[in-house]
Amino acid sequence: MRELRALGVDVRAIRGRGYALQDAPDLLDRAAIAADLAARGSPISLEVVDECPSTNAVLLARAASGARAGAALACELQSAGRGRRGAAWRSGLMTGLAFSVLWRYQPVRTDFAGLPLAVGVACVRALDALGIPEVALKWPNDLVHAGRKLGGILVEASAEPRGPTVAAVGVGINVRRSYLFAESVGQPVSDLTALAPHVPPRTVLLGGLLAEIGTTLDAFGTHGFAMFRDAWLRRHALQDERVRLLLPGGAAIDGVALGVAEDGALLLATATGVQQHHAGEVSLRSAA
Repeated sequence: MRELRALGVDVRAIRGRGYALQDAPDLLDRAAIAADLAARGSPISLEVVDECPSTNAVLLARAASGARAGAALACELQSAGRGRRGAAWRSGLMTGLAFSVLWRYQPVRTDFAGLPLAVGVACVRALDALGIPEVALKWPNDLVHAGRKLGGILVEASAEPRGPTVAAVGVGINVRRSYLFAESVGQPVSDLTALAPHVPPRTVLLGGLLAEIGTTLDAFGTHGFAMFRDAWLRRHALQDERVRLLLPGGAAIDGVALGVAEDGALLLATATGVQQHHAGEVSLRSAA
């Protein structure tokens, strides 16, 4: 029981009777998800494992051995998940989703930095369709609601000699928040149960997300981020707000978030004019 609690499972002691789970078990059903994806004509092929350090790292290693585009990996318990700029991403057992999709692009697009933003659009579209509205996007890779983090996207790429760029697209989403791990995020967090009275099982959520992400990854190869820019702006959590941009090394720039350019760069109106900043170089925080 102590081990389950340490993994974020809410186990309650019932005097004289034993122990009980606060919530019904919500493990992923790979066969059901595979059937859902097949019915949608999705190119995604899913594997589910009990535990792994990082779904992105596993897929990138498999890519070196020839794993095909569309391979996806979901993990019930991710022990060394990562966010942007090396931040830790932790979630409890059965409390969130942690998964990655492998894709290849050739030739490499000049707006490749816009890929995590496009995947963010895919996530909000999938959640909308599943009855979970009002998820917003925070540049460059966060899913948020009311200023609290719901999830994040991490795209890691490697170039093959004379070959395509391989991208591992990792997504982590809080379904039912584990308060044990909330402090590891380093900012206010929320979960999908705070947005909707009835959240579908994780199996249904993952099927819908993978289908939409697969469609988006394919379209991005042809159209780039420009195809998704307007949809991203409609969900921009800090559009036209005064913000503070934190740069590596501790420097900060204050300005107004004007949105994003067609390559995914942040447009920031400052006292010296409009500046562009790209993912991986800066963090965005409210200036309040």
